[in-house]
Parts: sequence; C-alpha cells; structure tokens
Amino acid sequence: MSDKTGVRGLADDYDVVIAGGGIAALTGGLFSARLGHSTLVLTGAAPGGLLLSIEQIEGVPAFPDGVPGYELCPIAQEQAEAAGAELLPDELESLEASDGGWRVNGHISARAVILATGGRLRELGVPGEERLRGSGVSHCASCDAPLLREKVAGVIGGGDSACQEALTLAGPLSQVLILSRDDELRAQETYRARVAEHPKIEVRHGVVVEEIFGDSKVTGVRMADGEEIALDAVFVYVGLAPNSEPVAELLSLDADGHVPTDPSLQTELPGLFAAGIVRSGAAHQAAGSAGDGAGAAKAASRHLANGGAPDA
Repeated sequence: MSDKTGVRGLADDYDVVIAGGGIAALTGGLFSARLGHSTLVLTGAAPGGLLLSIEQIEGVPAFPDGVPGYELCPIAQEQAEAAGAELLPDELESLEASDGGWRVNGHISARAVILATGGRLRELGVPGEERLRGSGVSHCASCDAPLLREKVAGVIGGGDSACQEALTLAGPLSQVLILSRDDELRAQETYRARVAEHPKIEVRHGVVVEEIFGDSKVTGVRMADGEEIALDAVFVYVGLAPNSEPVAELLSLDADGHVPTDPSLQTELPGLFAAGIVRSGAAHQAAGSAGDGAGAAKAASRHLANGGAPDA
C-alpha cells in the first residue's frame, strides 16, 4: 500500500475495496483483512444497512433465539475493524477500470472490488404511499410498534420480512392484517406457522392494495375490488430492489437489476466481485449474505494471488 494519504487521513491505495455497509460487506471486510490484504469498506452513513431495523434476525449460527440487527451489525463492524479493515462512511459513487485494477470514487485505487451494496425496500407505488410516509406509512415495525399500542395495522406483502414485521407488531398492537396478493405466504415455514398460530394476526390472500388513504395520517387502504379496510398504519414489505445503480452502466444486470456472478462470486469483469442482496441468486438471508461476503473475500484474495488473472 502506498504512503499517499486520501480523504480523512486514510490511504488511497488498497488491495481490496468493499462497497456496502451490511453484513455481507462487513464480513467481507473481516475475511479480507484476516487474509492479509489492505482493505477499505465504504459503509455509507450507517454500517449495518437494512438489518439495523430488524428486531429479531433468525437463522444466524450461534444465536439460537435470534439476534437484533442493531446488535449483530455492530459486532460484525468491531470484528472487521479489529482484523485491520478500515471503514469509511461514504457511498460508492463511481467505479472505473484503471491500470489493471479499479478507481473508486475517483480517488481510491483498488486491486479488487467487492460490490456488497445491498438493497432497499421496494415501494408499493400507489396513491397515498409517499404523501403519508411518516404519518402511518412505514418500513420499520420495531421503530413504530411502540407508538401504535392497541391499534390496528396492515402489513402488505407475504415474504419473510412481512411475516417477521407482523410478528413484531403483534406484541403491542390489538390486531395485524397481512395483506398478500398471493394465494399463500412465501415466507419460510417457521414464520408461516407462527403467523398462523398468532391470535392477533389475520392473513388475507389474493388482495391487491390500490390506495392508502387518510388526510393527515393513515386511516385505511382501498383494494382493487373497491373494498376499504380501516387501519391506523401500513407497513410495506413487497420485496427488495438491489442497489446496483453505481454499476448499471459498467455491468450487464439481470431483469431485476441484480449483478450476475459466476460460482466464485466474480462478475463478468475480472477483479470485480459481488456479494449479498445486490447479486443475482442471493439467499436474501443474513447468514447467506455473511457467507457471500466471506466467499467474495476469498475469491478476491485468489485473484490477487494470481496477479490479477481471472480465477481458473
């Protein structure tokens, strides 16, 4: 690594730069540093990403009862830093090939780059959603559940996140309605079973929400068939959109905007890898994203050991 100094006193030449602040990026930073590579993680403003708002992440080894995202992510951050990774609260803004490696954000050089930029919650895209955001429309059950004690909320969606958040809401609320356009929930069996058994949760299948209404705050939703349901809040969990915009003109993306990779997690461009939610075929689970981060770090290490040649 050079002795030049870039922004905020950090060096501007690295073996590996990782873009993202979620569990894939932080695990990638941990493994990359442990493998002996100078490593910079561009975490964005808040390391942890979407997991920070999840009250209980399940399926993570060593946490049999689950772990809050706001506890897991700081642990991962501390491990990465203790191993020697440097963290910078900046976003990935630009990426271009340069001298057999990569130029990140115009001033940082990297021999390999791991895209672990994660995703964002998709919008429902109906009238009232944007206007009433923060006034009953929410994406964070753990944040807003205490404010809705003994009230009624709707959760739009049918996957893991929708069921997890419905279970979180059901504690303090009097009733939670899961509104799913599908004929059955798409969540893991463990979540489906707990939802089915919970006395405060009702699931309505085959319904399409076309409007969220209310004057200064949410008072209900209107379905495609004209039915109206009175609600005090609406939580939208209709999937994740990948944060792949910074590389949209650099790589060929799949139909949903994810980054395709080979089995070693390398993209179509040598020295550029992808891990976690942003890549095609990701598990969309915390444990899977952590595994991706470790795998991408090891693949990047092999790439460096090969002198920048593609993985055999």
